[in-house]
Amino acid sequence: MGRTYLVEESVGQYLTELSTKVKPYVTGLLIGQCSPQRDYVIRAVRTPPKEQQQEEESVSPPRLASLDEEWITTHASQVSRMLPGGLLVLGVFMIATPELAKDGQNALRKLIFSVEKSLSKRRLWKPTEEEVSDRAALQICSATKKVVCRTYDVQDPKSSAKPADWKYQSALTASWVALGCTVNVNIHIPLLATSPNHDLEKNTKNGLNRWSKQIEDSVFLINGQVKDEDTELLEGQKKLRGNTQPSIQFSDVKVLTQLSQAASARSTATVQVCSGSINLRGAVKCRAYIHGSKPKVKEAIQALKRDIINTLSDRCEILFEDLILNEGPQKKNFGREYHVLPQRLFVPVAGSSVMLSDYKFGDEAAAEIQERFVEMLDQPVQAEDMHIAEDISTVDICPVTESPSDTQQAQLTKATLLLKLQQNMGLVVAAAVAVLASILSFSYFSD
Repeated sequence: MGRTYLVEESVGQYLTELSTKVKPYVTGLLIGQCSPQRDYVIRAVRTPPKEQQQEEESVSPPRLASLDEEWITTHASQVSRMLPGGLLVLGVFMIATPELAKDGQNALRKLIFSVEKSLSKRRLWKPTEEEVSDRAALQICSATKKVVCRTYDVQDPKSSAKPADWKYQSALTASWVALGCTVNVNIHIPLLATSPNHDLEKNTKNGLNRWSKQIEDSVFLINGQVKDEDTELLEGQKKLRGNTQPSIQFSDVKVLTQLSQAASARSTATVQVCSGSINLRGAVKCRAYIHGSKPKVKEAIQALKRDIINTLSDRCEILFEDLILNEGPQKKNFGREYHVLPQRLFVPVAGSSVMLSDYKFGDEAAAEIQERFVEMLDQPVQAEDMHIAEDISTVDICPVTESPSDTQQAQLTKATLLLKLQQNMGLVVAAAVAVLASILSFSYFSD
């Protein structure tokens, strides 16, 4: 028995429109949510065309063997940044003419594994053993409109295709639950002196890796309560009667980060020579969505944890990409630097109750954000619908004022002087005690 994909009706309309416009073929991504029982597809997004690709197609007929995997996986990485917690790239689709259809499944299989490999490299969290690892390969014939859906297990490189059901449903996300929280961030990341050329990006990722483990170990209060992970998220909540207009239920979440380790855990201190530090400060807004089919508390918390980790990691990635574009990758020496992280904004999407997100630098105009939504998600958005959710968060890069060797030498000299002073004081005290004892002894025998 294969997996079942419940698909928003607007996705079917979108794919139908694409099939009428397609010339030889078009590829794209399927966006949605996995669950143990079934998967949910809420959006389909075509791969943005390349200018070079359009020129090549006008010269020679395209072949599936010439698919640009790097372009498609880059698109998948960009789209994944715009997805709140609980949503992910569920698979890929292809609409092709009958002449190209016979090679379609092999091409889709390659794309699925390439996309998953690209996305997994960027994650600071690891999938759990019980998570669904099947991804969808949807193939549609542009002439007959026949739909064939198969899945591949991305954890198994030798995975073979399995049949899957593709079922359309209206108002798919109407009963979903949204969870939101604000996380205060104050992360201090040392820059090791051994890092070549002050590799800021690598050091930052290592620091975020350690921070992500703190988030994983945090306590989450849902509407002020600690709930057992295996209970149903909506247990005890009553649905409002007479409300004919379905809407997403919202849960407010507080994140309590543990300040210290358990008493039984051993702690060790590491001394490292550093050339400076990076400080990330601010308050980030996080959001996750979970399906309405009796979701478990652990599913909801896991989705929110990943959004917390992803949103900070993604915006640091975006900042470094912007620095490389403006300053070049060969920058070696650095002074005190102060940067503003891009702010997160949320945008409602037509045909769904789920909001997608993006990141905006202070000098970016609304038109640039709108253009990015059209390019990445094939979705026009209105400027008035873009809601910036948070205040400014910052990155402070601080070099040490002295070289590491000078600092070490100064500390060593200071320590040596203190040690010698202590030793000398000990000798002086011992000598004084001896003299005093001899005086007392002489006085006693004299008497």
